[in-house]
Amino acid sequence: MASKPPLSSVRFAGSTAYISGQLPRGADGNIVLGDMRDQTRQALANLEAILKSEGLKFSNVLKVTAWITDADFMADFNSVYREFFAEPYPTRSTIVSALVVPDAMVEVEAVAYRDNN
Repeated sequence: MASKPPLSSVRFAGSTAYISGQLPRGADGNIVLGDMRDQTRQALANLEAILKSEGLKFSNVLKVTAWITDADFMADFNSVYREFFAEPYPTRSTIVSALVVPDAMVEVEAVAYRDNN
């Protein structure tokens, strides 16, 4: 695996959490090989781990930005996305784009809030 990039996985501005893009990396740091469903599940599990580390849940997520490498993956992405997010869904932008990391088909970033009540 390449050296760690110069970024934070999460940063707060007040009660708003900005979470860096999560790739489908397994515990060993390598991209999980498999289909779009497998990779989406891993990327969202990685997002969940960061949320939990900050005492947050998927219900705290307000906005998601996702990058997928092929528009034909949209149905598979959405089916797995629904396993993690419930209504009311966060706002979302989905972009079809090449990703910097070879073998990655998806990357997901989020903006969440911490309810201070």
